[in-house]
Formats: sequence, structure tokens, C-alpha cells
Amino acid sequence: MQNIKIAILSPACWRTPPRKYGPWEQVASNIAEGLALRGHDVTLFATSDSFTKGKLEAVCDKPYGEHPEMDAKVCECLHISHFMEMAGEFDILHNNYDFLPLTYSRLIKTPMVTTIHGFSSPKIIPVFKKYNNTSYYVSISNADRNNKLDYIATVYNGIAPREFHFQENPDDYLLFFGRIHPEKGTSEAIQIARKAGRKLIISGLIQDKEYFNSKVKPFVDDKQIVYVGNSGPAKRDVLLGKAFALLHPISFEEPFGLSVAEAMMCGTPVVAFNRGSMPELIIDGETGFLVQNIDEAAATLSKVKDISRADCRQHALENFSTNKMIDGYEEVYRKVLGF
Repeated sequence: MQNIKIAILSPACWRTPPRKYGPWEQVASNIAEGLALRGHDVTLFATSDSFTKGKLEAVCDKPYGEHPEMDAKVCECLHISHFMEMAGEFDILHNNYDFLPLTYSRLIKTPMVTTIHGFSSPKIIPVFKKYNNTSYYVSISNADRNNKLDYIATVYNGIAPREFHFQENPDDYLLFFGRIHPEKGTSEAIQIARKAGRKLIISGLIQDKEYFNSKVKPFVDDKQIVYVGNSGPAKRDVLLGKAFALLHPISFEEPFGLSVAEAMMCGTPVVAFNRGSMPELIIDGETGFLVQNIDEAAATLSKVKDISRADCRQHALENFSTNKMIDGYEEVYRKVLGF
């Protein structure tokens, strides 16, 4: 594909790439870096402490997720308006910041691709519907498509293989890796581990403190159930790679599940509740298991040892690598620009 000028809009909640939690920022970073490596003229719009191989544009000097004294809406408005006001300098815009940038899209001439990283609420659908005929929507899984919207493609999130090291000989602990929130299933992961008589390590941002204090903390004994906090990239690589299995007992229709792809990239099988995009990420019986409930998950753990960790790695490389994702987005850009 010929080189083009691309503006990538990342959220301003966390640094891009994030120090720890920040899945949208992580994906935006992977898109920007992957495109830059292919020779495109890439400008990343993110907080000023972010870094990229391309150019960096920033008006928020720090991420509001790390600085509660900041007004999130003020930072968000300044950040998005800066991106849109520079639209004329680029061939194409790539929005990774949800629905608000769409409200500027009819005021500019530069085409804008919007990756929909999930719908936080049905209440935001009317905005996407309003701009359906003048925008280019990309879904991150087929499961997360809304039947009221039109999509130009599905492009799975991609991760950098070099950041996730293959581990052929794991330890014997189970891992829960993700935000501590009811919909992610931290409590269910604890119940699975206790039922199976296995050690569980929990790592993640505490997003719901009441849930953590009532459903998680009482079971943390630093022996069978261990909470290690919110882990950054280096610790994440070790935790995911050395786990016997990743537990992913979600209670919502998850759009993608970055930790699922990351675990498999390390060679670690995933036991997940069969909801949302999980059947698109996991090959049941080959890279993990899709189960219906806590009892089935606990019983399935005895079969994890029969999963080839090399097959998990290969599956992730073929489907969820940065290169695979960039192939998808370059094809989207071709369609939009008429190349």
C-alpha cells in the first residue's frame, strides 16, 4: 500500500501505551506503531507523556485517569477538538475514542474511520446511528456488531508478539487478569479455584471498590488466593506466561478480551465463559475451553494439561498479532480512500 498520512486518536484517560491498565490506549498504540513501521506518516494524538515512533500531538500534559484532580471532560474536549481541528493535514483519521469525535465528523472533509471498542451502554447507540451513513465503522469482533449499524470491516485487536514470551513449562497457578469488576468475573474465578483446589493469582485494576471489598478481599489469604495489584507490561508477561491457565469467567458480552489473546500469545490456555467474542478468540479444546458455569470450569481444568501450549502461541500469532491487525486496517484505508 502506498504511504499515507494518518492521524490516530487515542483516549486521554491513560498514557499511550499505558503504564498498566488501558486497553484502548494499548490498541491505539499498537495501531500507530504498526503503521509507522510500514512507512506511513503517522501522528498519534495522546497525552504528552505518551511515546511513539511517529509524531506525537498533545494538549493534555498528563492522563486524567492517573490524576483525579483533573477535570476529565475538559481534557477530553480539548484533546478531541485538537485532533479534529488538524484534520485537514491528513489523508485519513482513525478514531479510537468512542462516539464523541463523530459529532465533529460532518464539519470536516477528511474521512474518519472509527474503531468501536465496545458499547458502554445502549444509550450511546443513537450517536453511532446518526453518523452511520457518513462514517466508517470497524468492529473488533463479529459478536460485537450492532444490527442497526453498518460496518466496513471486522479487525481483531493485535498485540506485539515480542512483548509476550512463550513459556512451555508453566507453574501450577491459575490466573485472573483484568479489571476487578462484577462483569469480568473475579468472584467467579475465586469460586472456580476454590472448587478445583488450586491456587489463584489475581491481577488487575480495582474498578469497583465495593465489589472488591465484599466479593474478593475476604478470600485473599496470600496462599491459595493472592492479589498482586495492577500489573505493568513486564509483570504481565511473567504472570500470563507462567500460569497453568487463564480464567475468564465473564458475565457480559465482551467485545474482545485482550488478556485472552495475550495469554495465548504466551502459550497459556484460557478457560472462559462462552459469551460475547470468546468463540472467536478461543478454539474450544485446542487453545482452551468454552464453558457455561463455575462447575463446568472447575471440572474442565483437569483437561488443560492436554492442550498444546505451542498451538496456543501459533493461534495467537496467526490471528491476533500486530501485523495481522495492520493488514486489516490497511485494507480498510484502501477501501475508504479508493486505492
